[in-house]
Amino acid sequence: MTSNVVKKFNKKSNPPADSGQALLRPERVEGLRKGKKLIKNKIMEKKRKEKIEIVFKKWAKLVSPKIKEILNLSVDEKTQKLVNYQVTVGGKRLRPALTIASCLACGGKIKDVLYPAAGLEILHNYTLIYDDIIDNSNLRRGEPTTWFKFGKSITQCIGMDYAAAVFQAANKSKCPLEISEIFTRAIKTIVDGEILDILFEQSGRKDEKYIIENRYHEIIEKDYLEMVSKKTASLIRACCEVGAISARAKKSEIDALKNYGFNLGIAFQVRDDILDIFGEEKEFGKKIGKDIEERKLGNIVVFYALKELSQKEKEKFLAILRKNRIKDRDIKEGLKLINKTKTKEKSFLLGEKYIKKAKENLKDLPQNSWNKFLAEIADFVIKRVK
Repeated sequence: MTSNVVKKFNKKSNPPADSGQALLRPERVEGLRKGKKLIKNKIMEKKRKEKIEIVFKKWAKLVSPKIKEILNLSVDEKTQKLVNYQVTVGGKRLRPALTIASCLACGGKIKDVLYPAAGLEILHNYTLIYDDIIDNSNLRRGEPTTWFKFGKSITQCIGMDYAAAVFQAANKSKCPLEISEIFTRAIKTIVDGEILDILFEQSGRKDEKYIIENRYHEIIEKDYLEMVSKKTASLIRACCEVGAISARAKKSEIDALKNYGFNLGIAFQVRDDILDIFGEEKEFGKKIGKDIEERKLGNIVVFYALKELSQKEKEKFLAILRKNRIKDRDIKEGLKLINKTKTKEKSFLLGEKYIKKAKENLKDLPQNSWNKFLAEIADFVIKRVK
């Protein structure tokens, strides 16, 4: 009996390795600390995202009536329904938000920037109308694209209304000549970027002799960055520049915001490329692997994957991109090859690099709450899911 009592006593005195005492070991304490920090960071990140989305929605309510007002100027009532469709199927309204935030960061007033912000959103949608026609895209933001709903001929007519509306918005600003010039440069630069993007395609467009003769069969990172700088970053830079000009900002502040917008724009496109390959279709609002279907080399994930794959795998992937007709099984095969690489992480790091550059430019602006908000927008852009 005595020995049984001793055994019980010893069991109580020597707790097993996974008991409460073991949790006090330094490595366990460190693990708990890191876990709590991770949870705290996720909660803070969620709150920042919610804050940004609330502000975006608030500003969208102010800008959206201006957008419709400008689009419907001098347009027949029967045509207005067609013209309004493109801007009523959703969208983050990131570009007007950046325009307004840039204006406020430089001490400006919202009332002075609403029409230019509306003009920039119209300009953005003007480019999307033609981008969807060029890429033969059926869906955008989870809804039928304008050309898919109304046909290409009608949509090309609608596009001309958008081009005119851009400059009508500029005319309603306090700096019409300056802002019109920025809009003009942005459109022309975007066209240069779009042409590069088309020439990076590996097949298709057999009836277009110029493309066949001038197509890039391989690209380097410099080519990719030139294309996204022109096609995407130029417009985001224009938003920040217009915001600063509307606030009558100093030249140094205008330059700082232009640089912020340019770097943010590159990061935005890098994130878009990542989502095209690794996103969730319901959230992203577009078909996953669409850039593979469109035979694009101008997607950073595809570019990095071709660098990382073995020669045999690279040839297999290029053979998919160079097919006359790419089917869903080809897209799945392409995604499977990409998933064998570490291109997701590498692409994200590239995006982070440009986000860091963007935020560095904010040091040259007045240090106020809107400056901080621009920094939060940068973090939001690289982590967005749609």
